[in-house]
Amino acid sequence: MPNLVREFLYHADLVIHDVGAGPFGQRTIATVTGGELTGERLKGTMVGAGADWLLVGPDGFGRLDVRFTFRTHDEALIYVQYFGLVELTPELTAVLGGGDTPTGYGDQYFFTQPRLETGDERYAWVNRTLFLGEGRLLPGPRVEYRVHRVENG
Repeated sequence: MPNLVREFLYHADLVIHDVGAGPFGQRTIATVTGGELTGERLKGTMVGAGADWLLVGPDGFGRLDVRFTFRTHDEALIYVQYFGLVELTPELTAVLGGGDTPTGYGDQYFFTQPRLETGDERYAWVNRTLFLGEGRLLPGPRVEYRVHRVENG
């Protein structure tokens, strides 16, 4: 059985833009305005353009489509893209609406599959690693993820 090993924690500060209901569901775009990544092997800040294109269906779940780049403490650039699934619980919706009570990990179904890419040989291991993220939402709004790597058991 594979093992999940904590690799890093990151947060992203967001500005929410509600596009509205369309033919595929309720569309929201969350622009990333800043963020930080901390871990034993990876440390850095978000740079450049980044956003979350969220599509909420009638089942009360949001389908995440996220892209951003972070610059490591030693100047490597790592591109991150992930898809995921988030349960829009009343508590999570309250934070999105300006509430001040954060959700906790495990309070809702909130998981992602981050794919990391870099051309920097010091971090080439991220190109060959599968990751699993678990999220929560904080006032601001700010999203925070605990990210684990999948390794052989």
